[in-house]
Amino acid sequence: PLKLAGIPRNMLWGGRRLRDKYKKTGATDKTGETWELTVRPGDVNKIENGAYAGRTLADFIGEAGNRVVSDSYDGGRFPLLVKFIDADDDLSIQVHPDNEYAARVEGDSGKTEMWYVIDARPGAEIIYGLREGCTKDDLKRALEAGEPRTALNYVKAKPGNCFFIPAGMVHAIGRGIFIAEIQQNCDLTYRVYDYGRLDLSGKPRELHTKKAFDVIRPYTREEIEKLRMSAHTSGERDVSLLSHCEYFKTIKLDISQPKDLIAGSASFNSLLCISGSGRISSGGEEYEVKAGDSWLIPAGTGQYRLSGRLCVLLTTLK
Repeated sequence: PLKLAGIPRNMLWGGRRLRDKYKKTGATDKTGETWELTVRPGDVNKIENGAYAGRTLADFIGEAGNRVVSDSYDGGRFPLLVKFIDADDDLSIQVHPDNEYAARVEGDSGKTEMWYVIDARPGAEIIYGLREGCTKDDLKRALEAGEPRTALNYVKAKPGNCFFIPAGMVHAIGRGIFIAEIQQNCDLTYRVYDYGRLDLSGKPRELHTKKAFDVIRPYTREEIEKLRMSAHTSGERDVSLLSHCEYFKTIKLDISQPKDLIAGSASFNSLLCISGSGRISSGGEEYEVKAGDSWLIPAGTGQYRLSGRLCVLLTTLK
C-alpha cells in the first residue's frame, strides 16, 4: 500500500477546509483542491511511506511495471484523477467535452466525473444540467441576461449525496460545498459564466463560450442513470455502489468491523478516507489511515483488510 501526498491548488473560490479539516500539507485559506491521485506532467503525487518514500507515483509505476496499474494498462495516460474540492464560493458554470470532441479539438481525452458530497452548508446548491425543457439557446439568452437560474437545474446538496456528471452536462459546485471527485484524467474545462469575477491580476477570467456550446447537451434523469451504471452487469445494486461507469467503479465503505478486500490484477484500488480512522493490513504489515488520506493498493496485491471506524471511497477501473 502506498500513501500518497495530495497536491494543493489555490483558487479564487477556495477555502480553509482542506487545511483545517484534513490538515493538508501546503494548504492555505484559499485552497480549492488537492489532487489525491494524479499522474500528469507536472502533477504527480509523491509517496509518503515504504521503499519509495519521497519519490513519485510515476517512479513507482515505471520501475514496478504497468501491471501495478492494471493488467490491461499499456503505459499511456494514467486513467483517473481523484480530488478533494472545497468551494468556499461558487465555481464558474462550466462543461467538459467528451472523448471525441476532446481528441479532435484539443488532442486530449474527455471528462466524465462523479461528486460525493462530504459536507455542505444548509441551503447549498449545485448546478446539475439544464432545467427540464430548456435548450442551449435558452441557456445562451439566460447567460446574456445575467440570469443563469432561469435555464439551469439547481439542486440542494447534502452530505452523502452523489452526483454523476457525464461529459457535456453543464454544471457547477456552489459555495459551501466540500466534495470528493472521481474523474477521467483530464483537466479540460470550458467556462460559460463566471459571475463577473476578476483574477489576481484584476482581469476577468477567460470564458470558452463557443467550445462550451459545441459540447453542451441536455440529459434526462434516465440517461444519467444509464451512464452512471453503464458497466454494471450483475443485476442487483448495493446501496454502497456510487457509480460503475465505463471509466471507474466507486463504492462507499462504512467500516465498523474488519473488512477483507482484494486488489486483483484488473485494477489498482484507490482508497480515499472521508472520515474516521483505522488501519490497512497487507502482507503482514499494518498502516495507519486517517480522514483525508489517499492510498493506492497496487493491482495484483491480492487480499488486504480495512479495520477501525472510517468511511472510505474505494475506486477501481472495473
